[in-house]
Amino acid sequence: MVDYDGRLHQVYAAGRSLPADSLDIWMEVAAGVAPAERPLTVLDLGCGTGRFTPALAETFGGPVYGVEPSAGMREQAAPHPDVTYLEGSAEAVPLPDGSCDLVWLFLTIHHWTDPLQGFREVNRVLRPGGAVVLRTQFGDRMPDLYWYRYFPTARQVDAAMYLPFDEVRSLASQAGLVADEEPQWVEAAEVRTRQALYERLKLRAFSTFEHIDADELDRGFAEFERDAAADPDGELPTFPAGVLVLRRPTD
Repeated sequence: MVDYDGRLHQVYAAGRSLPADSLDIWMEVAAGVAPAERPLTVLDLGCGTGRFTPALAETFGGPVYGVEPSAGMREQAAPHPDVTYLEGSAEAVPLPDGSCDLVWLFLTIHHWTDPLQGFREVNRVLRPGGAVVLRTQFGDRMPDLYWYRYFPTARQVDAAMYLPFDEVRSLASQAGLVADEEPQWVEAAEVRTRQALYERLKLRAFSTFEHIDADELDRGFAEFERDAAADPDGELPTFPAGVLVLRRPTD
């Protein structure tokens, strides 16, 4: 388990911020999946510091509930008049049955202690016909991210954190949700140059770094800093983000 109430909540907002064009792309993805009527009630489960929560309120025009177990992350969360931040977890969502039209799950299910119960809770709070946008990595379909070259164990660490694709679909199905046959792949790069990526990663706001030893971190960041200084505007390869759409069937 990663302790977001220790160091991470202090650096998360800066280390995981999104450029406006990337946020727009993600809202287009959400709008393409959500029921057509407006306004909609949205659950941002594992909302962290509210990277997406206010934008979900603006996009769908209804109340948005950001549910987050970390008090430190909730204290840093971005305010919005239509957003309510609540203490809770995937395994115990503090919302009534059938109260939401859309559930937003962005890089969160690998932190769930009981994924099947988490999906059951998602199914419980969804109205019939409601949808889920599940952005995650899949342990058997991991991208070869540029920064992995600086930290030799990072890819293995990440792959161990994420469930394989078929297991994710199976757990969702057991919980009563219907999953797409294949993920969508979304191009929404958060950073585009070597220096920008270094500046982001040096904050160590990615949970991956909590599982890498100090010597490897020191060596990796020193090498990355040198490369970034030598070619700060060098463009990075981009990797599409995996999204699995889930739905609650109509009764």
